[in-house]
Amino acid sequence: MSDSTVNTDFFVIKAMEDGVNVIGLTRGNDTKFHHSEKLDEGEVMIAQFTEHTSAVKIRGKAFIQTSHGELVND
Repeated sequence: MSDSTVNTDFFVIKAMEDGVNVIGLTRGNDTKFHHSEKLDEGEVMIAQFTEHTSAVKIRGKAFIQTSHGELVND
């Protein structure tokens, strides 16, 4: 794993309802889904971007905390 493609910052996702979907998207020429998790209310996921993950899609009501700030996904 190369340091240039991994962000060491972590981000936190806290589900504010049952069934929040967290979907990891790949790097490269074609963006594809490569991993998904389903969180129930109150569950917390701590994650980071890697050489394989370039984006994360969140469906459902969740509190998201990053080094850039906090937001609520409605």
